[in-house]
Amino acid sequence: MPNVRFTPAVLAQLAARLTMRDRRLLRLIQEQRVLTSAQIAEIAFDTDDTARRRLFTLHRMGVLDRFRPNLPPGMGTAPYHYVVGPAGAAVLASEDGVDLSAYGYRRDRVLSIAYSQRLAHTVGTNGFGAALRGFARRYANAELVTWWAESRCASVWGDTVRPDAYGRWHQDEQTIDFFLEYDTGSEPLDRVVRKLDGYAALTRVSRVVTPVLFWVQGERREANLRRKLVQHPAQAFVPVATGNPSALVGPVDDGPAGEKWLPSDTAGPRLRLAVLASHWPSLGPQEATTPPVTPPMEDGE
Repeated sequence: MPNVRFTPAVLAQLAARLTMRDRRLLRLIQEQRVLTSAQIAEIAFDTDDTARRRLFTLHRMGVLDRFRPNLPPGMGTAPYHYVVGPAGAAVLASEDGVDLSAYGYRRDRVLSIAYSQRLAHTVGTNGFGAALRGFARRYANAELVTWWAESRCASVWGDTVRPDAYGRWHQDEQTIDFFLEYDTGSEPLDRVVRKLDGYAALTRVSRVVTPVLFWVQGERREANLRRKLVQHPAQAFVPVATGNPSALVGPVDDGPAGEKWLPSDTAGPRLRLAVLASHWPSLGPQEATTPPVTPPMEDGE
């Protein structure tokens, strides 16, 4: 497939074999760089078997490429990780009205994430979004209205903050905007907490108050992080909540949409993601309509 010339006839044949779900999935993988087979199944398919069969077909067509990262001995086999393939890039370029030669796709560059030290972090962050999308597929009263991946966040706020994602979540008539900080445990907690300085600066300049959510891998790490967060002066400007995957309230685990979240200004109980909007009543719907953007500097500044 890498040596195929994507003529109009070839593109027409590809287009005829792709469903609307395939196209949405392809666009999503392009935006988020990589998704695992399990994440794709959660986002777009009813069963793992259906997802596996369709992903195999898309891989055979060259629409998607895939790799399996190496795991430490005794850890088993990693799931397939999917990225945009050559045929997928040709489809995206055609949809965007761009000549493939000018689209900037390079297979080696796309696959380079397989060797990136940030692979686990990127996959983990994308898994957070996949869990919200999966929840919304199961419940009609929930919707992930907006999800900006790290690269898009960097292009908008990179001079001030670099969130791992920006999201807008709606459930049961409650809507909350949030910045996500996905913590793998690799950074010192003091460095993690200092990220609030940038969010406080963005809040002061944009005059839009957007909560920052820290998703932490483990209860002990979360407890230690909270002790440092409550002492940080930036909390006067930025609402903060922490959560971890193992926190479980009730018999059903709803993932990050569920009762996983502890605002930093309370000891409990844990709240659902959407209910955080009620915990911070000053974040009314009128303030959750436009992402906070740093205004451009005036001439002479």
